[in-house]
Amino acid sequence: MRLRVSRSEMARLMQAGRIEETIRFAPENDAKLTYALERSAAATEICVRYRPQEVTVTLPAEDARRWYEGNQAGLDRDVDLGDQVLAVLVEKDFACLNGSDEDNEDAFENPNRGATC
Repeated sequence: MRLRVSRSEMARLMQAGRIEETIRFAPENDAKLTYALERSAAATEICVRYRPQEVTVTLPAEDARRWYEGNQAGLDRDVDLGDQVLAVLVEKDFACLNGSDEDNEDAFENPNRGATC
């Protein structure tokens, strides 16, 4: 599972403690999936919670703060599901090097900007 977080979303996560989006698949009320990212002082590691029509990834508050303030691209963890492992990656949404200013408006500055091959 991979979640990409824009600058404004990251700011909301740090301020409110939770961000979420809902995808609707059909007009019926239950034809949707909400995915959320939370930070929690009680969490000691990245965890995933599933409820019908909702998936929530929880980050330890201190890890989220360091990620927000630092240069680290993302946080990841393999979550043991018993008979399987779910790879979870939460990362900053970096600006595309060949994207327009408008496309990149809410993205984090790409660390490869200005680099030459």
